[in-house]
Amino acid sequence: MTEHAPENTQLFLTAPMPCPYLPGKMERKLFTHLTGRRAPALHALLSDNGFRRSQNLIYRPACEGCAACQSVRILAREFDFTGRYARILKRNEDIEVSVRQPRATAEQFALFKRYLEARHTGGGMTAMNFVDYEYMVEDTPVQTVVVEYRLGGDTDKPLVAVALTDVLPDGLSMVYSFFAPEFDKRGLGNLLILDHIRQVRLAGLSYVYLGYWVEESQKMAYKGSFRPLEVQRGPLGWRRLD
Repeated sequence: MTEHAPENTQLFLTAPMPCPYLPGKMERKLFTHLTGRRAPALHALLSDNGFRRSQNLIYRPACEGCAACQSVRILAREFDFTGRYARILKRNEDIEVSVRQPRATAEQFALFKRYLEARHTGGGMTAMNFVDYEYMVEDTPVQTVVVEYRLGGDTDKPLVAVALTDVLPDGLSMVYSFFAPEFDKRGLGNLLILDHIRQVRLAGLSYVYLGYWVEESQKMAYKGSFRPLEVQRGPLGWRRLD
């Protein structure tokens, strides 16, 4: 039992598996189920202590001799929309944003598959079918939204990016996001984060939770550029990243 979970919360430990981020390393996860009326409160409590939701589970790394995975969140109120971030926003002024209930659609799934095939060839998620995707989006015991991004300048307004996002008392947690790989020059991955920062500020909240950041992993490098950033340091709580 961790000191951050209520006494009646059962925590489980996975068996060791190859780490997806650091070659030669093994990963283990501490997890519990989110069920019933207390799910939102438990989700908020554990998220504040470095856990991450996946469907009706919430977990955090518990690897022996390794602490490379660090839970990070952006200090939205202090974020400066200048420089390259301003250019990304300018480049994507024709993108229309809509916030929807967590319902999976065939249009989302087609974009999801294109994204995985271009960005994560050989990854475990590439084998997902529509039912798997439906569970990923809709199997949530907490307040979750799907944020859709459409190319408003096109008469057909095609879907070009999607973010699956949890709403927390102090901010937004980006559970998973994907975008059209053919629009690489637009910086859509960065746009999604920038838009979440804007939404958090408009709502008078404080943070955008980005999940785990592995400094040594190229896949995760983009997260470290969104400063100011805080890292969850276990018993020490959240600490600003220098």
